[in-house]
Amino acid sequence: MKRLLYVSQILILLQLFSCNGQITNKMKHPYTNNLIHETSPYLLQHAHNPVNWFAWNSETLNQAKSENKLLLISVGYAACHWCHVMEHESFEDSLVAKIMNEHFINVKVDREERPDIDQVYMNAVQLMTGSGGWPMNVIALPDGRPFWGGTYFRKEQWVSTLTQIAKLYEESPEKVYEYADKLEEGIKSMDVVSLNTNEPVFETKFIEEAVKKWSNQFDYKDGGMNRAPKFMMPNNYHFLLRYAYQTNSKELLNFVNLTLTKMAYGGVFDQIGGGFSRYSVDTKWHVPHFEKMLYDNGQLVSLYSDAYLITNNDIYKDIVTQTLEYIKRDMTTHNGAFYSSLDADSNNAEGKLEEGAFYVWQKEELKNLLKEDYQLFSEYYNINDYGFWEHNNYVLIRKEDDGEIIKKYEINKKQLNEKLTAWKTILLKERNKRAKPRLDDKTLTSWNALMLKGYVDAYRVFGNKEYLESAEKNANFIINNQLREDGGLNHNYKNEKSTINGYLEDYAVVIEAFIALYENTLNEKWLVTARNLTNYTFDYFFDETNHMFYFTSNQDDALVSRNMEYRDNVIPASNSIMAKNLFKLSHYFDNDHYRKTALTMLNNVKLEIQDYASGYTNWLDLMLNYTNPFYEVAIVGKDTPAKISELNKTYIPNKLIAGSTSENNLPLLQNRYSQDETLIYVCVNSACLLPVEKVDDAIKLLTP
Repeated sequence: MKRLLYVSQILILLQLFSCNGQITNKMKHPYTNNLIHETSPYLLQHAHNPVNWFAWNSETLNQAKSENKLLLISVGYAACHWCHVMEHESFEDSLVAKIMNEHFINVKVDREERPDIDQVYMNAVQLMTGSGGWPMNVIALPDGRPFWGGTYFRKEQWVSTLTQIAKLYEESPEKVYEYADKLEEGIKSMDVVSLNTNEPVFETKFIEEAVKKWSNQFDYKDGGMNRAPKFMMPNNYHFLLRYAYQTNSKELLNFVNLTLTKMAYGGVFDQIGGGFSRYSVDTKWHVPHFEKMLYDNGQLVSLYSDAYLITNNDIYKDIVTQTLEYIKRDMTTHNGAFYSSLDADSNNAEGKLEEGAFYVWQKEELKNLLKEDYQLFSEYYNINDYGFWEHNNYVLIRKEDDGEIIKKYEINKKQLNEKLTAWKTILLKERNKRAKPRLDDKTLTSWNALMLKGYVDAYRVFGNKEYLESAEKNANFIINNQLREDGGLNHNYKNEKSTINGYLEDYAVVIEAFIALYENTLNEKWLVTARNLTNYTFDYFFDETNHMFYFTSNQDDALVSRNMEYRDNVIPASNSIMAKNLFKLSHYFDNDHYRKTALTMLNNVKLEIQDYASGYTNWLDLMLNYTNPFYEVAIVGKDTPAKISELNKTYIPNKLIAGSTSENNLPLLQNRYSQDETLIYVCVNSACLLPVEKVDDAIKLLTP
């Protein structure tokens, strides 16, 4: 199928660029830019373009059909640097807009608000070109079926292509329809999961071979994968951390720690204000693509918290602390919700948008601010050839650990820490005088749940009650604003309004976060809500033929194809998260349907895992629950919260916790309450060991 599509693409491109002459002018329509009525910050960024932009909705699609005009679908997001570049070069140009307005119904899509639309057309672009990215630009028939697409285009290339496509559609529409038919077949063949009728067998050897093959891509010098750009991929390293720990692999654990340390040292981490950018453009984690995304930071807080639990590495604790300070300072609303992102671009001293302008420093500026401390600062953060970026700008990056700096400058740890605090205070104050990056202030349910879980995990490891308070406040925001009366979730929240029917990712991540919140608070409200949301997904997202979940509800308007998201990416696939949720909930509620579904889902993707482990690490994490013992820990009695807190100081990834300070009817707690003592029950494979009172004794049972 792919070969057929590539051949067809070549043929149509030959047609496109062999066309000569002018396009017949059609009747002009009194369109205006409609985006001013939207709430998405990304769409509003384009609301004053001379392009007659429309939002994606039924009215827009009906208009394209009634006028028989091609759809020009442009997809991006507010923090996207190259989206801004293409806007400035093309969409703000009146001559380019004239061509777009005359021949196309122009549709702007915020990929974060509408990941369903983004995925359909991204699949099309990947089939046509072999790669994807944003901005993504697609030309589709009036019925929405794509036939041409790509990512960023220079102005001249964009104008030439649009002119040729418009002429081809006017003179030979049958060729366009023929290609759209073939491409539709290809799109519908992607993301298809077949039911695996073979008996589910999960073995440690399978995981070992998958990781071994994957390890050929590891960068043992700078961490991460041996290529650039470098993305953090938190779920990759969360799995590798667990796998290394459970298999006692020092080599693999060293690699994970190398990666986490290099990321923490790098410019990809905001050394002054905290929080991570989306990725680095180089191999040493130095120069980031400066946008900061909520979803990265939520997952990285969880990852560094667990890494600290294993290593007691103070760097990891500092990363969590600084990241959550950034989230609290710049990304949290008055009602406990979280914003989506900060832009890569901000105004420079000349008032022009420039990537990274808010974050970079020049040598003379630093000398004036830090005075006699400049020499030590420049050594610590490499204001030298190693830390140089471009245009006399430096991106702060560490190369040596604190011990080497302390030894070289003959100071002690306390003195260095005092200097670090002073430097950050000075530079943060100075930096805040600059024009700040634009904020994408919409709230997405799924991303909020990732940050919510980050707060829960940080509380679990570090015991900071402020972290738990932030988590509970956000969870209540979701309950009070995003959970509808019919039991479903909405995806988006902006200007006090909850909109867009939720996607599977919203349900999956909220369920996961609420389970974690229950384990740390014992408030059954969160566990029961997680179960109710799970049942809702079975009603509206589940496919009985393969026992997987669609990304969109059966109540949503149909797109070109209805996809299943099952490959893990920067965020784990919604199906892999759901499978893990079902595994846990099957234990909590003794639900055989949940149990069998989780098993079947994992078995369905098993055949794809070994050749591409990095795209299935959340699935592999679930597989470890089957290849290793998985423990149910039930703690009952008046001292239960204290014992849970003590238990959480030990890294035990293959467990779940249920607990109560009184009589409780949950299957794991029923008939186990004793008024006079607090007992810990450790169960595995439906068999429970004799209860113990001391947490240390329970840990011995959990880590044989």
